[in-house]
Amino acid sequence: MEIKGSCLCGAVAFVIAGTPKSMGSCHCSRCRKLGTSTVVFVGRDQFRLAQGRDMIETIAPPPGSTYMRSFCKGCGTSLGEPLSPDEAFPINAQCLDSDPGLRISYHEFTSDAPAWAPAEQMGAG
Repeated sequence: MEIKGSCLCGAVAFVIAGTPKSMGSCHCSRCRKLGTSTVVFVGRDQFRLAQGRDMIETIAPPPGSTYMRSFCKGCGTSLGEPLSPDEAFPINAQCLDSDPGLRISYHEFTSDAPAWAPAEQMGAG
Protein backbone atom coordinates (compact mmCIF):
# COMPACT_ATOMS: atom_id res chain seq x y z
CA MET A 1 0.00 0.00 0.00
CA GLU A 2 1.18 3.49 -0.82
CA ILE A 3 -0.44 6.61 0.66
CA LYS A 4 0.10 9.91 -1.09
CA GLY A 5 -0.22 13.25 0.60
CA SER A 6 0.20 16.90 -0.20
CA CYS A 7 -0.41 20.46 0.89
CA LEU A 8 -3.37 22.45 -0.42
CA CYS A 9 -1.50 24.08 -3.33
CA GLY A 10 0.34 20.87 -4.26
CA ALA A 11 3.82 22.37 -3.95
CA VAL A 12 4.72 19.86 -1.21
CA ALA A 13 3.96 16.21 -1.89
CA PHE A 14 4.98 13.00 -0.13
CA VAL A 15 4.48 9.24 -0.16
CA ILE A 16 4.07 6.89 2.80
CA ALA A 17 4.86 3.23 2.07
CA GLY A 18 2.54 0.95 4.03
CA THR A 19 0.32 1.68 6.99
CA PRO A 20 1.48 4.43 9.37
CA LYS A 21 2.52 3.31 12.85
CA SER A 22 -0.33 5.10 14.66
CA MET A 23 -2.88 7.89 14.46
CA GLY A 24 -3.81 10.20 17.30
CA SER A 25 -5.10 13.63 18.20
CA CYS A 26 -3.38 16.19 20.36
CA HIS A 27 -5.56 18.83 21.97
CA CYS A 28 -2.86 21.18 23.27
CA SER A 29 -3.27 24.78 22.21
CA ARG A 30 -0.14 24.68 20.03
CA CYS A 31 -1.29 21.75 17.90
CA ARG A 32 -4.81 23.13 17.61
CA LYS A 33 -3.62 26.57 16.53
CA LEU A 34 -1.15 25.13 14.03
CA GLY A 35 -3.88 22.95 12.51
CA THR A 36 -2.00 19.74 13.22
CA SER A 37 -4.22 18.17 15.87
CA THR A 38 -4.62 14.77 14.19
CA VAL A 39 -1.41 13.16 13.02
CA VAL A 40 -0.14 9.85 11.76
CA PHE A 41 3.24 8.69 12.99
CA VAL A 42 5.40 7.26 10.23
CA GLY A 43 8.78 5.60 10.23
CA ARG A 44 11.72 7.26 8.51
CA ASP A 45 11.94 4.23 6.19
CA GLN A 46 8.25 4.63 5.21
CA PHE A 47 8.35 8.29 4.28
CA ARG A 48 9.54 9.90 1.06
CA LEU A 49 9.24 13.57 0.22
CA ALA A 50 8.29 13.55 -3.48
CA GLN A 51 8.58 17.30 -4.08
CA GLY A 52 8.71 20.70 -2.46
CA ARG A 53 11.54 20.51 0.06
CA ASP A 54 12.34 24.15 -0.74
CA MET A 55 8.70 25.09 0.03
CA ILE A 56 8.80 23.77 3.60
CA GLU A 57 9.26 26.25 6.45
CA THR A 58 9.89 24.94 9.96
CA ILE A 59 8.95 26.53 13.28
CA ALA A 60 11.12 25.67 16.30
CA PRO A 61 9.21 24.44 19.35
CA PRO A 62 8.82 26.72 22.34
CA PRO A 63 10.51 25.64 25.59
CA GLY A 64 8.84 22.54 26.97
CA SER A 65 7.55 21.33 23.59
CA THR A 66 9.10 18.44 21.70
CA TYR A 67 8.12 18.70 18.08
CA MET A 68 9.03 21.31 15.54
CA ARG A 69 6.22 22.05 13.10
CA SER A 70 6.45 22.64 9.39
CA PHE A 71 4.17 24.27 6.87
CA CYS A 72 4.08 25.01 3.14
CA LYS A 73 5.41 28.49 2.36
CA GLY A 74 3.02 28.74 -0.58
CA CYS A 75 -0.36 27.94 0.97
CA GLY A 76 0.31 27.70 4.71
CA THR A 77 -0.80 24.07 5.06
CA SER A 78 0.49 22.57 8.30
CA LEU A 79 2.51 19.46 7.45
CA GLY A 80 3.70 18.02 10.76
CA GLU A 81 7.38 17.02 10.69
CA PRO A 82 8.34 15.92 7.15
CA LEU A 83 11.99 16.99 7.62
CA SER A 84 12.46 15.33 11.00
CA PRO A 85 15.69 13.35 11.50
CA ASP A 86 13.90 11.06 14.01
CA GLU A 87 13.16 7.39 13.31
CA ALA A 88 9.41 8.09 13.68
CA PHE A 89 7.67 11.44 13.36
CA PRO A 90 4.21 13.01 12.95
CA ILE A 91 2.62 13.99 9.65
CA ASN A 92 -0.61 15.97 9.53
CA ALA A 93 -3.38 13.44 8.80
CA GLN A 94 -5.36 16.15 7.00
CA CYS A 95 -2.71 16.12 4.24
CA LEU A 96 -3.33 12.47 3.32
CA ASP A 97 -5.01 11.97 -0.05
CA SER A 98 -6.41 8.52 0.79
CA ASP A 99 -7.45 6.36 3.74
CA PRO A 100 -4.36 5.46 5.80
CA GLY A 101 -5.92 2.20 6.94
CA LEU A 102 -6.14 3.07 10.63
CA ARG A 103 -8.18 5.29 12.91
CA ILE A 104 -7.46 7.58 15.85
CA SER A 105 -6.25 5.36 18.68
CA TYR A 106 -5.39 7.99 21.29
CA HIS A 107 -6.11 11.54 22.42
CA GLU A 108 -3.55 13.52 24.40
CA PHE A 109 -3.74 16.75 26.36
CA THR A 110 -7.52 16.39 26.56
CA SER A 111 -7.50 18.69 29.60
CA ASP A 112 -6.46 21.46 27.19
CA ALA A 113 -9.40 20.82 24.85
CA PRO A 114 -11.61 23.88 24.40
CA ALA A 115 -15.11 24.01 25.88
CA TRP A 116 -16.65 23.45 22.44
CA ALA A 117 -14.83 20.08 22.15
CA PRO A 118 -15.16 18.44 25.59
CA ALA A 119 -12.90 15.47 26.39
CA GLU A 120 -15.88 13.17 27.09
CA GLN A 121 -16.78 13.42 23.39
CA MET A 122 -13.30 12.12 22.56
CA GLY A 123 -13.62 8.93 24.56
CA ALA A 124 -11.48 10.37 27.34
CA GLY A 125 -12.82 11.51 30.52
